[in-house]
Amino acid sequence: MSPTLTSTIRVLIVDDHPVVRAGLTSMLGTQPGITVVGSASSGEEALEILAHRSVDILLLDLRMPGTNGINTLLTIKRQAIPVRAIVLTSYETDEDIYRAIHAGAGGYLLKDTPLRVMLEAIHAVHSGNRYIPRHIASRLAERMMRSNLTTRELEILKMLTKGLTNKQIGHALGISDNTVRNHVNSIIEKLEVCDRTEAATTAIQRGIVDFDE
Repeated sequence: MSPTLTSTIRVLIVDDHPVVRAGLTSMLGTQPGITVVGSASSGEEALEILAHRSVDILLLDLRMPGTNGINTLLTIKRQAIPVRAIVLTSYETDEDIYRAIHAGAGGYLLKDTPLRVMLEAIHAVHSGNRYIPRHIASRLAERMMRSNLTTRELEILKMLTKGLTNKQIGHALGISDNTVRNHVNSIIEKLEVCDRTEAATTAIQRGIVDFDE
């Protein structure tokens, strides 16, 4: 379900930092054609507001205590809540970008984005288009070209980042060293790296491993 286009774009700001919320409210609140209808400090609070108030655009942070930005997007998609979301974050790892767009975000911006660009994004997404800056779009394309890691491979990759050996991983998962070795080789191939150490480093740099899970 799509939000109804109105002459005034109703914006809800969702960020756990009060200074960010206040700054965005002040900055956007003076712009013609935009009304900041409120702000929320968490995904839970945002969903509660969306249940009782009409909102066109959600400016959504990714990393928040409790319900994070990705889970908020997934809930919006699952419940068909009539709002379009733009991620506004400090993070731009390949996996953050991929997860956000896959979860339904219509745009992806960094918090140091100039006001002019932010307004372009708000109007574009409100009109039903997607707004992703070129450098972020290229990283998204690169991420989508890579084969997805399986659930088991992600599990093992997370253990690799903690420095566990094949034997320790096998013991923890109840599988043989040989099976672990096969999974590690598959991970190395999919990430296009040389060895398990580079795989672990790459996983951290790209945000593939989510330590909050």
